[in-house]
Amino acid sequence: MKPEKPRQTLPLYLRWCFANRPKTQTSAMGSAGGIIISMMCMVLAATLSSCAARRPVLYPNYHLTMVGQETAASDIDACMELARNYGAGEDKGEQIAKDTATGAAVGGATGAAVGAVVGNLGKGAGAGAAGGAAGALTRGVIRSGDPDPIFRRFVEKCLRDKGYEPIGWQ
Repeated sequence: MKPEKPRQTLPLYLRWCFANRPKTQTSAMGSAGGIIISMMCMVLAATLSSCAARRPVLYPNYHLTMVGQETAASDIDACMELARNYGAGEDKGEQIAKDTATGAAVGGATGAAVGAVVGNLGKGAGAGAAGGAAGALTRGVIRSGDPDPIFRRFVEKCLRDKGYEPIGWQ
């Protein structure tokens, strides 16, 4: 009988992040390099954990019990496709990009102001821009799992028209 391999407690991408973080301040931006790697690893973790798209949850009314879960899942897919075809898209990539650029600009301006006060304008601006962009990107990725409000209402109306009672999304 073979001995069992010890179970890895951290996912592979997080192990890489911890193994490759800077041990000293060797980057051009000082400790900002470590902050950038840490923030990008958090964004990666959030992205990978929120890949599953949210779907409507249906109340088990008479119609749902009569048609069954397989038909209901098929009807949900049909309503979601119908919403996409009529322009109620759920793509949030463009908004995330705009928010990231705004975060970088605000962070850069804030960092430059702090850098000017403490005597290192370039490092302050760079660190602020990196921090602002990483923060805005992380926020956008975390929120990207939520469907667009118009898309959500469209799908819920379609499901109600078919006899279902949507009670939320998960």
